[in-house]
Amino acid sequence: MRPVIFSKMDFSHSSLFGYIEDLQELTIIERPVRRSLKTPEEIERLTVDEELSDIERAVYLLSSGQDVQGTSVVANLPVLMRQNPAETLRRVLPKIREVLHVAGVEMQLTAAVSFLTVLQEESVSIHTYSHSFLHIILQNLEHRDAGVSNAWLETLLAVIEALPKETVRHEILNPLVSKAQLSPTLQSRLVSCKIMGKVANKFEAHIVKREVLPLVKSLCQDVEYEVRACMCRQLEHVARGIGTELTKTVVLPELVELARDEGSSVRLAAFETLVNLLDMFDADDRSQTVLPLVKSFCEKSFKTDESILVSLSFHLGKLCNGLYGIFTPEQHLRFLEFYKKLSTLGLQQENGHNDNQLHLQTLEQEKKYISVRKNCAYNFPAMIVFVDPKNFHLELYSVFFCLCHDPEVPVRYTMAISFFEVAKLLNSDVYTIHKELVTLLQDESLEVLDALVGHLPEILELMTNRGENNGSESKLLSIPDLIPALTTAEQRAATSLKWRTHEKLLQKYACLPHIISSDQIYYRFLHRMLTIILTNNVLPVQKAAARTLCVYLRYNRKQEQRHEVIQKLIEQLGQGKSYWNRLRFLDTCEFIMELFSKSFFCKYFFLPVLELTHDPVANVRMKLCCLLPKVKSTLKIPTDKHLLQQLELCIRKLLCQEKDKDVLTIVKRTVLELDRMEISVDAFQKRFYENDLLDQEKERQEHLLLEMEQLEKEKQKNEGRSTNINDKMFEKKRRDSKTSSVLAKSINLSISGSSSSTSAGKEEKKSKLVRSQSFSTQVLHPKYSNIDKCPNKSSATGYTSSVPGMGKSCMLSFSDDSFRTHAAGNSGNAAFHSSSSRNLFNSADHKSNGNKESQTLRKMSM
Repeated sequence: MRPVIFSKMDFSHSSLFGYIEDLQELTIIERPVRRSLKTPEEIERLTVDEELSDIERAVYLLSSGQDVQGTSVVANLPVLMRQNPAETLRRVLPKIREVLHVAGVEMQLTAAVSFLTVLQEESVSIHTYSHSFLHIILQNLEHRDAGVSNAWLETLLAVIEALPKETVRHEILNPLVSKAQLSPTLQSRLVSCKIMGKVANKFEAHIVKREVLPLVKSLCQDVEYEVRACMCRQLEHVARGIGTELTKTVVLPELVELARDEGSSVRLAAFETLVNLLDMFDADDRSQTVLPLVKSFCEKSFKTDESILVSLSFHLGKLCNGLYGIFTPEQHLRFLEFYKKLSTLGLQQENGHNDNQLHLQTLEQEKKYISVRKNCAYNFPAMIVFVDPKNFHLELYSVFFCLCHDPEVPVRYTMAISFFEVAKLLNSDVYTIHKELVTLLQDESLEVLDALVGHLPEILELMTNRGENNGSESKLLSIPDLIPALTTAEQRAATSLKWRTHEKLLQKYACLPHIISSDQIYYRFLHRMLTIILTNNVLPVQKAAARTLCVYLRYNRKQEQRHEVIQKLIEQLGQGKSYWNRLRFLDTCEFIMELFSKSFFCKYFFLPVLELTHDPVANVRMKLCCLLPKVKSTLKIPTDKHLLQQLELCIRKLLCQEKDKDVLTIVKRTVLELDRMEISVDAFQKRFYENDLLDQEKERQEHLLLEMEQLEKEKQKNEGRSTNINDKMFEKKRRDSKTSSVLAKSINLSISGSSSSTSAGKEEKKSKLVRSQSFSTQVLHPKYSNIDKCPNKSSATGYTSSVPGMGKSCMLSFSDDSFRTHAAGNSGNAAFHSSSSRNLFNSADHKSNGNKESQTLRKMSM
C-alpha cells in the first residue's frame, strides 16, 4: 500500500474526522488482500518440481493439480503442440479429455479457444486433427451452459471448413440427421440449425436436397420460435448451396410462410433473409412475391410492428436498389417518401408538432428512433443511386441537411463517415453540399470531426476540382468559409484531451497546398504549426505538426516567406532554450531531408544541425549522432566537400571530448556506419540511380517554384505599368478634348489667312506660318501617338518628312517611361526630322508672298 499523502493539512475538528474515516476505508480495502494470501500448506500443494519436462509437468498438473493449474495447461496446449506434437497427443490430450468432463466454465471456454488455435496454426495434419480433436469437440457441443456450447460450436464450424467432405458427412451430418428424429433438446436443435447452414455449402446440390433439405424444413416448422428464427437466418447459406432453381421452389415458399409467422423475431429474420437473397430471385419472383411482402412490412412497421423498424431502415437502401427495375413511378416515389419519413423519425410527427407535445417517449423508443435515423444516414449513398445523382438537390438535399444537423451524435457521425461517398456520387454537383461540409467541420462532437477527417483530403479535392480549369486562386471561392472552419476544427481538437484526433487532423492538413493558395496557408496555417511544435506537450502531435509545416514550406511560392520560416526554425527550435525544442528541430530536419532535395538541406540546415554536437544535453547529442548517417547521405562530392570536412571535424570532436558513456557508445557505432557509407557524386551512378533521379526531380521542382515566383513578380510589374499607361492615356484624351474647340477656331483662322495671303505683308505671313506650325502640332499629336509602331510611313512622300518628326517629338513629350527607351533608339532620326522641319519653316519665311510651296506645306500640316 502506498502511504497516504496529505496536501495542505487541515487539523480542524471536521477535517480530522474526515481523515480518520478515510484511513478506516483504507483498512477495510486492505483486509480482503490479507485474506486472499495463500497458506504454507496451499503453497506446498501448488509447488511443482522444476526438473520436470513440459510434458511431464502438464500431465502432473492435470492429474493432481488444482483447477487454475489445469486451466493454465489447457491454455498452453498450442505451445506444447508446436514443441512436441507426438508426445502431447499421446500423453496430454487424453488427460484433457478426462478433465473436461468435470471441468468448470472457465476451463471449457479455454479449451475451445485452444483447440481452435491448434487448427489455425496447422500444428498437425487435418487428418490427425479430426482423429484426435473432433470427438472432444462433439462431446462438449451440447454443454448445459449456453456460453460454453456456443464456444464449442464456433470451433466446430471453423473445423467443418477445413475437414474433407467424407469426414464431415460421416462424423457430423449423419449423426445430426439421426439425432434430429429423437426430438433432442432446444439447445441441440439450435446447434443443428447452424450446422445445417454450414454444411449446405460443403456438398453438391443433390446431396443437400436429399439429406439436408428435409431436416431444414422440419426445423423451419419447429414449435419453438427461437429454432424457427435461427433456421430462417441459415436459409441464406442453404440457398447459396443448392442454387437458383431449388431456392425458387423450396426456400422461397418457406420464407413467405415465415414472413407471416406470429413471432416478431421470426418475421424479422425472414425479412432480412429475403433482402439478402434478392440477387437470386428473377424479376417475376421479385414483383409477384417479394415486393408485396416488402410493402406489407413497410405498412406494418409504423402501425402494428415497430420491432422491424430498425432492421427495415438498415436494409432499405439495399432493398430499393435491388427492386429498382420493377418499381413503377408511383412505387418509386412511395419508397422515397418512406425513407424521408424514417430520416426524421422521432424528431417531428406528421402533424408538425413535437413529440413532447403529444406524449413522453420512453427511453427504448428514443434509442430505437436514433438507430433508425442512424441507419438512414448509413443508407444515404444508396438512396442517391436510387433517385439518380442529378435529382439530388430536388429530392434528397433536405434529408441530407436534416441528417447533418441531427441533434444526436451517432447520426452525424454516420453522415461524416459517408460524406466522401456522397461527394463521389454527386461528382460535378458536389458544390451543393459545401455548407454541410463546413457544418460538420465545426461540429461540437470530436467524434464527428474524427470521422470526417479520415477522407478530408479526398473530399476537398473533389470540392475544388470544379475550379481547376480557372486556376488555383478560384478554387477557394467554390468552398466559402472553408478556412475558418478548418482553423476552428484544429483549435477545438487542440483544446481537447483527444490528442489522437488532433494528430490525425494535422496529418490530413498536409493536403492544403493542393487546395488553397500559398499566401493563405502562410498566414492562416503555417505559423500555427510552428506554435504547436513549440507549445504542445504531446510528441506525436508535435511530429505531425512538424511534418505538415515542412510540406507547407515545400510548396510555398515566395522565397521571402520561405527564408523567414527557415530562420524561425533555426532560431526558435535549433537554437531554442529548451532541449525539447532542439530535439524537435532534429525531427524537423528528418522531414526536410525526406521532402526536399539534398542541395536544399545542405544550403540551409546542414551547419545548424552540426552545431548541436556542442549541445549541453546528452539526449540531444545522442539523437544527433543517430541522425548523422542521414545527414551525410545528403552530401555530393565535390560540390559539398567543405561540408564533409565540417562533418568529419565534428565527429572527431565528439570522439575526443565526449564524456557521457551512452553518447560515446552511439558515437562509436555511428562512426563505423559512416565509414561504410559511400558518398554520391554530382554525376549519376548506377547504385544511387533511383535516389539521384528522385533528388533531381525534387531539385527541379524547387527551381520551378523560384522561376514561377519571378514570373509572377514580372507579371505584377507589367500590370502596374499598364495601369499607369491607362491613367496617362485617359489624361491625354481629356486634354485633347479640351483642345477640340481651339482646333475649330484655328481651322477658320488658317483658312482665312491662306485666302488673303497674296495681299498681306511679310509680318502677316510670318505670323500665319507660326500659327499654322502650332496648329499642325496640335492636330498630329493624337493621330500619331503610336507612330513608333509604323516608322516607315514617314518616307511615303518626299515632302512630308517633317510631319512625322513633329508627331514623334510630340509623342516623346507625353509618352510613358516604358516607351522612352524605344524612342531614344530613334533619337537621331527624331533630331533630323525636327531640324529639317525647322529649316524648312525658316526658309519659308524668306520666300515671296505667293509661294505655292509654303501654301501646300500649310495644307499638309493641317
